Amino acid sequence: MGFPDRIARTVQLAHPPAAVWAALTTAEGLASWFGDEAVIDLRPGGSARMAWASGDTAEMRVERVEEPAVFAYTWRIPGLPADDPRRTYVEFTLEPVEGGTRLTVVETGFAQLPDDAHRAAFDGNVRGWESELGELGAYLDAA
Repeated sequence: MGFPDRIARTVQLAHPPAAVWAALTTAEGLASWFGDEAVIDLRPGGSARMAWASGDTAEMRVERVEEPAVFAYTWRIPGLPADDPRRTYVEFTLEPVEGGTRLTVVETGFAQLPDDAHRAAFDGNVRGWESELGELGAYLDAA
């Protein structure tokens, strides 16, 4: 039996694509809704890092930068050892719509995991994207 490989979420944001783009691709933006601290080298092959007050960190590799429409990165899969080379691919697509931006985030790569790791990583990231996209909307609304 195959496992789900893809998480996809779409939200409508009442903000122009430029504002959403800045929230996704700048250290200031990322640290305001996704982490507590962030650094990013915004170019394909560049690195990004986020840190939380809890001490958790996330290391990312920037894969696509097509301003203002597509931003993507790969990152480590939660629950795997730090030296495990497997990553998931996260892609944000921004589409201007009347009154703002339609933002779609798709994360793929979970099918590469063994049974014991798949469910925790997949379910955790499903819950994570629901929460984080809500925080993104709240950050943009407060700006």
